[in-house]
Amino acid sequence: MNSTTSENWSGRLAFILASIGAAVGLGNIWKFPYTLGSSGGSAFVLVYVIAILVVATPIMIAEMVIGRHARASAPTAMRKVAESSGTTRHWGLLGWMGLFALFLVLSFYSVIAGWTAAYLVKSASGSMMGLSPAEVGRGFDDFLHNPREMIFWHFLFTGITIFIVSRGVKIGLERLVRVLMPALFITLIALVINSAFIGDFSAAVDFLFTADLSKLTPPVVLAAVGQAFFSVNVGIGAVLTYSSYLPQDVSLFRSAIIVSLGDTLVALLAGLAIFPIVFANGLDPAGGPGLIFVTLSTAFAQMPAGALIGTGFFLMIIFAALTSSISMLETMTARAIEIRGMTRTRAVVLIGSGTFLMGLVTVFSFSSWENVYLLDAIPTFAGKTPFDLIDYLVSNVMMPLGGMFYALFAGWWLSKETSIYEMDIGDGALFKLWLLLVRIVAPLAVAAVFVFNLV
Repeated sequence: MNSTTSENWSGRLAFILASIGAAVGLGNIWKFPYTLGSSGGSAFVLVYVIAILVVATPIMIAEMVIGRHARASAPTAMRKVAESSGTTRHWGLLGWMGLFALFLVLSFYSVIAGWTAAYLVKSASGSMMGLSPAEVGRGFDDFLHNPREMIFWHFLFTGITIFIVSRGVKIGLERLVRVLMPALFITLIALVINSAFIGDFSAAVDFLFTADLSKLTPPVVLAAVGQAFFSVNVGIGAVLTYSSYLPQDVSLFRSAIIVSLGDTLVALLAGLAIFPIVFANGLDPAGGPGLIFVTLSTAFAQMPAGALIGTGFFLMIIFAALTSSISMLETMTARAIEIRGMTRTRAVVLIGSGTFLMGLVTVFSFSSWENVYLLDAIPTFAGKTPFDLIDYLVSNVMMPLGGMFYALFAGWWLSKETSIYEMDIGDGALFKLWLLLVRIVAPLAVAAVFVFNLV
């Protein structure tokens, strides 16, 4: 087994673009707006930004330290660093849990990304123009109940992801993110400018940034902390794996801050692109997952140049989804190619094919299995389809536990010398603040979200 990676980023810019791309995904552009809409607006944003700084970013730095120091996949890196720090090698199981979580996430992520690809084509063709709200809603429902069409788009998105990752870090991942990330920001800014002209921009700004502390309830706080944690992609080893390709002269601390700010900027810009249209058309900002595919599609169908605007919107989401999907597949591939005789191409095809087959569970959960409730006898899981169960397991159990244990390991077991060497910020106040956050603040915050979601 070759436990040290031979892959490398060409420099800090490539790593930052790739890491922002890994963090920026459907969670920012699809989930963030409707979660914000149903969780108090500006109060949610306030807590979200604070949580990014004191919960998500310290855990991200912890993963970066472990990844670059070990230069291996998550399971191998955790085992090696744990042994060198004088503790049990069983910490490697944390890396394995992250890989399993990523396998499950990518299986349904590519299905939902396939929805976006399908709606990109619908918007570009102009076939949705002039449709009534009822017709748009009925069209989305018909799409979800058409497994053949869902499988086609799922297969297409998975195939593109497999091809990119099979090309390697510099030729595949790095070349892609150097194009897609600037394209995503440019498209997003163009959509914000468009929304400022055609939408109710002042209402959106008030909704996002005029703090209404009366809405700062415990559920809103926990929802914002949870969204911040999931938004930057920590707790599953993806940041760790990308950091294992990072040159030693790149500052982990500054890189983590830039990645967090970039991720937060995309989420807020998405809100500024979406909510002016929502308010101008009298739509519900708490529209749930259908906010994009039904609510906004309804608005695009009724507005001048709606086909062009809708095409740009769904293209932006495709950019975000693809940069995230390649990070998930790359993280699993990094472990597979440590096996003697396993080539990158073979590893990518095997793992990608596995996620595609597992994704069929999600596809059928919206059609022939939509009334299948495997654990209906248990109150917590009552009414949950197979897809709902997978999503619940990953989002409410595996990712919070992963993030909490990465923080605890970095704070209490990882040697101080390793942390100081990799972070290169000395043993001053900044290091002590990071240590406080990963030892106490971040684990407690994630544990609170974990318990709240289980109740």
